Amino acid sequence: MLAAASTEWEAGIYRGERLHKSIPARPALAALALCVRVFPCSVLLCKVVFIVMETPRDPTASRYEHAARGLRRSDLSSDPIKQFGNWFTAAIEAGIRDVNAMSLATAGADGRPSVRIVLLKGFDHDGFVFFTNYESEKGKQLDANPYAALAFYWIELDRQIRISGKAEKTSREESQTYFHSRPVGSQLSAWASRQSQVLDGRRVLDARLAEMTERFGDKRIPLPPHWGGYRVRPDTIEFWQGRPNRLHDRFRYTHQADGSWLIERLAP
Repeated sequence: MLAAASTEWEAGIYRGERLHKSIPARPALAALALCVRVFPCSVLLCKVVFIVMETPRDPTASRYEHAARGLRRSDLSSDPIKQFGNWFTAAIEAGIRDVNAMSLATAGADGRPSVRIVLLKGFDHDGFVFFTNYESEKGKQLDANPYAALAFYWIELDRQIRISGKAEKTSREESQTYFHSRPVGSQLSAWASRQSQVLDGRRVLDARLAEMTERFGDKRIPLPPHWGGYRVRPDTIEFWQGRPNRLHDRFRYTHQADGSWLIERLAP
């Protein structure tokens, strides 16, 4: 039974590699898959334990030297949105998984910050767009304090982008267009989940999903009144390139009253 389970698990890894050919396998997982292939089941457990014990637990032990390539002022576009597009395209071409995942930081009226990962769904000169439940913690915080910060970190390229600005809701038409582009299951989930509220158990969520599935049937699922997008209009955008000895290159764009952008180099 263990041999069969191990073979199935190993096959799962390879299925994942086929789905994400450009993503290198994690060393520990690759080593474990090798153990499954090479060693008999009787010694597999000790090999797994060995791998786990080799994983560093001390955050200060996680160090690596940054690439030597740098970032110069002459490398930058005068337009930060175009510069973002250049780096975003490079990240896609590098095969980075979930390249549009970004940290979103908000704070309520009490000033206590909160951060989570959301997905960028669009960007242009009007701002950076994501979608969520307006009644969630982030939605309530943005109602009280409409300023937000975004951060992208692409370790494969030694690059980071920080964005800050005022967040405003997208139009209902824009939210509806995106909502109906989502899979049906995701549309139903937007109705079923009362995001950030306490649940007595998973069964409550499953029951709500079943209720929404029966309620809408084969009909077109309407956009929930509590769901939609936000657009963060940037007033500052920083581009960070890792360099050796922690002497990183940092350039900040600051929006000016006349619509232009001031570009400044910052100390690392």
